[in-house]
Formats: sequence, structure tokens, C-alpha cells
Amino acid sequence: MSAVARTAPLKILFCESGYSESRRRLAAAAPEFELITTSRDRVQWSLAGVDVLVPYGARIDRAIIERGSFGLVQQFGVGLETVDIPAATEAGVWVARVPSAHTGNAESVAEHAILLMLALARKAAELPASVRRQITGEPAGMALAGKTACIIGLGGVGAALARRLQAFDMRLRGVRAQAILGAPSGVGMRVYPSGQLHTALADADFVIVCSTMDASNMNLIDAAALLAMKPKALLINVARGGLVDTGALEAALASGHIAGAGLDVIADEPIDPQSPLLAHNVIVTPHIAGVTDLSYDGIAREVAANLRRYARGEQPLFVANAPVAPRALRLSRR
Repeated sequence: MSAVARTAPLKILFCESGYSESRRRLAAAAPEFELITTSRDRVQWSLAGVDVLVPYGARIDRAIIERGSFGLVQQFGVGLETVDIPAATEAGVWVARVPSAHTGNAESVAEHAILLMLALARKAAELPASVRRQITGEPAGMALAGKTACIIGLGGVGAALARRLQAFDMRLRGVRAQAILGAPSGVGMRVYPSGQLHTALADADFVIVCSTMDASNMNLIDAAALLAMKPKALLINVARGGLVDTGALEAALASGHIAGAGLDVIADEPIDPQSPLLAHNVIVTPHIAGVTDLSYDGIAREVAANLRRYARGEQPLFVANAPVAPRALRLSRR
């Protein structure tokens, strides 16, 4: 990409109406850009004059890529599983993310994982009934201290969570694709390679999914993995919904093998209020693990910097592809 001079601000299309605070934070961090918003089902009709897409969880497929003239798909966060990266690469469209480390996102998601762990362990769903019935001392909960947690994925989020759970005096297990990298700095834990997932799950009281997702690990937590878990264990997912087989999880909950689940993400969001999952000991939050002041400020700062790089005709940072012939950035719009 060569340097360009523009006569109009970059036009950024946000492809979902939720996460409104992210747009407010980015507008403050980069007031020179034009920010517009559409819904997931209206993306293909909202592409006129758009330079950059922010997908959130919207599917950016080949049809959308070919219909638009944008040259950059910039995620406001990490996940790119809904973007057709090969099609983008063929079309000359850069695809970029913001790593969770060093933005506050990893810390925020780790905190939310602990919230879900504590809510299940202390039976938070039952507490309002005890208050209404004026019953004290019920229900009895479970402490985290002395229990075993298995963290699947030891990237930014998994490492941040491991450091925090160590302070709870938990025994720690970890699973990572490159087990040779070992445990996060300063953390005492046994690390298993991905091929030994079921072994790592066997003695865990809590299993926390923190992995990134791609085609190779969809439904990582399937019926076999759930069966490999310790009876009455608790499952937490703060990564991507597609990492857990929803049907298999519901069956494991219905059978009583799994005692409960805390899910910030599910395969099809938002969750159907009539979902059979909700008939069990399941706490669902609306994909908000990373939705904090700290995280949004950090991500907005990095997104703003990448947009400025792109506007100058430079290669974006943290790209997931390398187009041979990037789309030319328009110099002006009339």
C-alpha cells in the first residue's frame, strides 16, 4: 500500500447495533472518522461508500466482500470466525484483529470468568428465593480454594485467568496447542498439549474455555469431552460459543453428569429464551465478558491507531491475512 491523501474521512461501518459503548469510545479516540451502524441482517445493503467494516459477530461472507469496495475488515476485539478470510484475501481486503493482551480485554474477560465460577459455586440463582422466604444460611455453596481448575487456552485471557485463580489457592491445569510454551509466567500449573485434552479434564472441578476458535477446534467440548469431565464439574465458556457443542452440553446437564454451566457465549446468539439449556443450572450472560471501561478504552485506542495506519496507506497491524493486491483506498467521495 502506498501513501494516499484523502479529501473525505474514512467511513467505518459497524455491523451490529449492540456494543454501543465501543462506538462511543472509538468516536472519542478517533473523532476524524465517520462512524455508521447497521444491523447484522442489513450489512449487504449498507456498504455504499464504506471503507472499513467492523464485524462484531456479523457474518462477512464472500457475497458481502464482493459487493462492497471496502479494503479493511477491522474487528473490535479478537474473534474473526465469522469473516471469510480466504475470500477477503482473494479480493484484496485486509482482515485485522486486536489481541486481548495489553488492552485490558484479557483482564476483563478473566474477571468475568471468575464471576461465573463464583455465581455457580455459590448457587447465586437460588439466593433471591432464600431472601424472599426469609431463610438464612441457605443454600450452602462451594469454595474455590482447594479445587482444581482446567483452563483451555493459555493466550492472553487464559494467562490472566490463571494468575487470578492462583490467588484463590486453586490447583491449576492448562491446555494449549503449543504445550512446549509451558505455564504463564509466575503461575504454577501443569500444562497439557491439545491432544491430551480429555486427560486434563478428568480431575477438574471447573473447566474454563478461553481458546480462540477456528475451523480446527469447533465443538472442541463435545459429548466425548463432557463425558471425560469429572462428574458434577462446572463448565465456563468466555471464549466463543462454537467451541462447545450445545446439544451435547444440554444432554450432559440433563443427565446430571455436568452440574452446571456459565456461558457468556453460545453458538447462536442471542440465546432463544426457550432454549432447553435454560431448564438446567445454567447462567447465561449476553457476551459481555470484555465489555468494560478498561477493555473498551484499550481496544478503541488500538483500533484508532490501525485505522490511521490504513488511512495513510500503510499495512494495518495484527492482520490475519496478506492480500497480494490490496484494494486501493479511495481518495475521495462525491
